[in-house]
Amino acid sequence: MKKVFLVLTMLVGIGINAQTTTDLKAHYEAFYKEMRLQGDVTGVINALTHLNILAPTQARRDTLAYIYANENQHMQALNTIGIEKLATDSDLAVQVKAISLKALNQPKRALEHFEVLNTRMPNPYLAYELADLKIQLSDIAGATTHIEYGIANAKDDMKYAFYERQQPYEASLKAAFLHLKALVAFNKDQNDLDTAIGFIDEALAIDPNFNLASLSKQALESKKTTPEESKE
Repeated sequence: MKKVFLVLTMLVGIGINAQTTTDLKAHYEAFYKEMRLQGDVTGVINALTHLNILAPTQARRDTLAYIYANENQHMQALNTIGIEKLATDSDLAVQVKAISLKALNQPKRALEHFEVLNTRMPNPYLAYELADLKIQLSDIAGATTHIEYGIANAKDDMKYAFYERQQPYEASLKAAFLHLKALVAFNKDQNDLDTAIGFIDEALAIDPNFNLASLSKQALESKKTTPEESKE
């Protein structure tokens, strides 16, 4: 009799626990929808974290990581989905790993994930990221390939965001590629400043408000010396 009672007690406990889990899941799903409607990012993160505990799915985990990354919480994003290069990763997961590793100044690791994205859906924006990272890693030939692709395929209305000023701004993507082309020219021959400046002039002709290009031109022009100064 005691054994029968113990079994019944366990079954009742399991049933109550299952009911509680179902209720909690329903609660946090409703909470998640409400937080999205209100635009409450902290609430959305809270709801997804609870749902990942109650009913974990890779899609929810990827979404949570994306929200962290979008809020510039890149370490939290990578802690959520890891940094490994996995063939099973969704496009969203690969994107999060790429942008978060780049933001955390890990260009070599970021490049691996940007290259995966580029094999899945090549486009001028990815070409810019790849060229930029390869310049940082001294792969000038690889960067040049992506730059030429970008210049050929970037549309006139495509923009790229820059953050070197206190107030972020957008510049023409094609102009941004020409700026990278100037950096490549400078890396190839630091004595031939005119070629690099020429590419920057092309970039500024497309987008006169491209602040980073203006700063680079000033830096390059400051390196030029007069014949008299060279003799000294």
